[in-house]
Amino acid sequence: MSHEHPVTVSVARTILPGYTRQANAWAHAGQELAREWPGYLGSGWVRNGVDSTEWHMLYRFADAESLQEWEDSEERRWWIDSARDMMETTRVERHTGIEGWFSRPGDVSVVVPETVVPPRWKQAISIFLPFFPLSLLANFLLHPLTQDWPLVFAVLLNIVILTPLMTYIFLPITTRLLQPWLQAKPRRKRRMQAS
Repeated sequence: MSHEHPVTVSVARTILPGYTRQANAWAHAGQELAREWPGYLGSGWVRNGVDSTEWHMLYRFADAESLQEWEDSEERRWWIDSARDMMETTRVERHTGIEGWFSRPGDVSVVVPETVVPPRWKQAISIFLPFFPLSLLANFLLHPLTQDWPLVFAVLLNIVILTPLMTYIFLPITTRLLQPWLQAKPRRKRRMQAS
């Protein structure tokens, strides 16, 4: 295998019944871990159909050496180990050069473009925007009930109510509304790419 050319790894995995949502989150987590690794060029996955249990996952590194370092890393080992109970690896293929992103006739392939990870200050703002008014409203509504409670129990009730509301309703709405701003590339990088 050439060390100078990009290497694409194609992995077929069978997801066990009842683990589709977990597998989706697991695949996203793997992308986030790999994204920070030197030589990482991109990744993605596709299913044969809505009810299909077979997932085809691709990841691509700049050369065989950086790929090997990623595959030997503790982070990847931890990530792979975390999915042992929900999937089985059925096939692994490696391709060098550009052919790794292209399919043979009759195959289906997907290249997922790189997403921009928002800076932490943008993430903090996107959490603050729904959390502050929601917290204010919850405190206002719960105060008559909890005003004589010990502080730790009043706060606990507040958190028990707000956590699922934030996780399942308000944060998804906020991140969807702010997506163009969150996913915008920094101006400095855009200028460099334009030149």
